[in-house]
Amino acid sequence: MDNERMDSVRVLAPTGMLGAGFPEATVERGLALGADVISVDAGSTDSGPYYLGSAQPKTTRAAVARDLRVLLRAAADAGIPLIVGSCGTSGTDAGVDWIAGITAGILADEGLDLRVARVYSEQEAGTLTEHLEAGRIRALPPLGELRAETLESCTHIVAMMGHEPIVAALEAGAQVVLAGRATDTAVAAAYPLMKGMPAGPTWHASKIIECGGQCTTDPRAGGVLATIDADGFTIEPLDPAVSCTPILVAAHMLYETVNPFQMREPDGTLDVREAAYTALDDRRVRVEGSRFHVADQHTVKLEGARITGYETMSFSAIRDPHILENIDDWSDLLRTMIRQRVAQTLGLGEDKYDFDVRLYGHNAVLGDLEPVQGAPREVGVMLLVSAPEQSTATAVAKIANPLMLHLPTPDMNYLPSLAFATSPAETERGPAYEFVLNHTVDSITPTDMFRIEIEEAPHRG
Repeated sequence: MDNERMDSVRVLAPTGMLGAGFPEATVERGLALGADVISVDAGSTDSGPYYLGSAQPKTTRAAVARDLRVLLRAAADAGIPLIVGSCGTSGTDAGVDWIAGITAGILADEGLDLRVARVYSEQEAGTLTEHLEAGRIRALPPLGELRAETLESCTHIVAMMGHEPIVAALEAGAQVVLAGRATDTAVAAAYPLMKGMPAGPTWHASKIIECGGQCTTDPRAGGVLATIDADGFTIEPLDPAVSCTPILVAAHMLYETVNPFQMREPDGTLDVREAAYTALDDRRVRVEGSRFHVADQHTVKLEGARITGYETMSFSAIRDPHILENIDDWSDLLRTMIRQRVAQTLGLGEDKYDFDVRLYGHNAVLGDLEPVQGAPREVGVMLLVSAPEQSTATAVAKIANPLMLHLPTPDMNYLPSLAFATSPAETERGPAYEFVLNHTVDSITPTDMFRIEIEEAPHRG
């Protein structure tokens, strides 16, 4: 790809998540406004460790394909690159290949002639053990010193790339870059940085547009366009009926950051303490004064997940007013009875399984912090059992079944009938995962932990 320097770069961010959807007209307007690149994130750790641990996507194929078709057409029509980050939700190699397969099908269907790069970010435990032994891996709070056994226990490990591997793919001629796990900002920052835009405004703009229209008056209306130049950046919504305001733009620095004035990237730290936000009109905001401090050591963050056991879930509902008036006592009794009957029936000690009772409609979200007092009108009782084997988790849930259906409070002289939400009452959830890596690796080079493969469109000779 031509690496000629530019006076400004316009980055089109159509949505905060590939597969979340956006009005096609907003992308068309972005092209009319002169977009130079389309960037979109496709992943996150927000939904927990399952997607990394299992290497499965959160989004459905049809939704991803719909969004990709619109964006691939737009990129081809405008002759601009399309960059997708954290493919397949967690950025595993399987996630990159999944998105690449969808992309190949669309390119063939549409007769589009685009070169596609896959940037892989998954890591081998053995290689990381070598980094660990060399003293190049450090823990981020609250985790402590990493052990090699933890690396070996992970089903999947990814490294979170900065902009450099994406730039390398673009410089090698890719028109579509499908990246593994990447920082949300790197996806948008790569092309402007390659074209010579200053790091401060580039990283700041990329942070603001990472979630598409979240920095606008109507996040559901589509994405935004950021124009980055030598002095700062300007941001505007792609829907003409929607606005950006200085408060909304500035407030996005509060989103998913420890410090609203600083944000660490692999190659340094964004500093917005001196940034000024100015309304150019009733829709556009100009930002100047952002700085970027290059780090002495380039680092890459690791994410890893492992299986903790297997889960089975049951859900019943309570409408009995007497039980609801004594719901805490009832739930304590339920827990006690489950433990007693599991010991009597299965001969299992409490160290061989675990379970949680959550009372939705009472205190399932806040627990002891719930400020509202008084009896709830109705309560959903969720039992979540975990054990080393699926069969054990299900056996415990089945033992709890009659208790969740008929357990009275101690002062009741009859058996109440509660209501299960499903039949069968037990749902096997399969393996459960936990995040066990929150560490950084001192990079030897910014790209050495990532692999780039470039392929032609299927119909191209």
